[in-house]
Amino acid sequence: MNSNWLKVLTAVIFEIGWASGLKHAELWWEWGATAIAIFLSFYLLISATRVLPVGTAYAIFVGLGTVGTMLVDVLIFGVDLNAGKILFVITLLTGVVGLKLVTKDHEKKEVS
Repeated sequence: MNSNWLKVLTAVIFEIGWASGLKHAELWWEWGATAIAIFLSFYLLISATRVLPVGTAYAIFVGLGTVGTMLVDVLIFGVDLNAGKILFVITLLTGVVGLKLVTKDHEKKEVS
C-alpha cells in the first residue's frame, strides 16, 4: 500500500470521528474536535486524490466511513444491529472492494 492509500485510510478514521461527533458532541471541546476531524479528513482525502483516481478514492472513503460509523454506533453507543443493516453493509463493502479491484492503479503525476 502506498502512502496515498494510507492517507485515504487515515481520512476514513477522521471521517468516522467527525460523523459520530456530529451526532454525539455536546461540549465545546467535542465540537472543536469534530471540526478538526472534518478538516483533517478532507485535507487528507484531497491530498491523496491529487495522485489517486478520485472516484475510487472517494468511494472507498465514503464506504469505509459509513461502515466504520455504523460500527462505532453499534459498539460504543449501543445502537441496535439487525439483519437488514448487516446485509446492506456487506453489499456496500462488496461494492467498495470490487471498485478497488477493477480500478487500475496507475497514478497521476502529483499536481503542484
